[in-house]
Amino acid sequence: MKKMMIRGTGRYLPERVVTNHDLEKFMDTTDEWIQQRTGIIERRWIAEEGGVGASDLALEAARIAL
Repeated sequence: MKKMMIRGTGRYLPERVVTNHDLEKFMDTTDEWIQQRTGIIERRWIAEEGGVGASDLALEAARIAL
């Protein structure tokens, strides 16, 4: 059997950062409530415009890995 190894890894995060405080503006929640239950402080969202999808994010991550 041939030996295999991982030669590189990559990741790509969308530029748009959405914090819990941002979510408070349009959801009935608070930063504290979200943090206590999930531990999440911020998350990355893709831009609404531009048609970026999961495959676009995967492509960028692959480029970084190589």
